[in-house]
Amino acid sequence: MREPSAKLMTRYEFVLILEEPSLSDKDCEVLFEAGCDDGTVVTRDGVTHIAFDREAESLEAAIRSATAQVRAAGFEVARVEMDALV
Repeated sequence: MREPSAKLMTRYEFVLILEEPSLSDKDCEVLFEAGCDDGTVVTRDGVTHIAFDREAESLEAAIRSATAQVRAAGFEVARVEMDALV
C-alpha cells in the first residue's frame, strides 16, 4: 500500500539540444555521472541531442532537473524539444 504523502511519478520523454556541436566519450561520462543516466546522447549534423526518458512529478520538474544536471556537467542547453502531445 502506498503512503498517502507519496507522489506519483510519471515518465516524460523530451530532448535537450545542447550548444556544443559534439561530445567526446569523456563528456558523455561526465553527463552520466551528473545524473543524466536516463538520457541517450546523439550527435547528428553538428547538433548534439540528449533524449531523456525521465520519471518526475511533472513535465516541468523533469525538464528542470535534466537541464540542471546538464549545466552541472558543464554544458549549456540551447532548447527543449518534444513530440506533439496529441
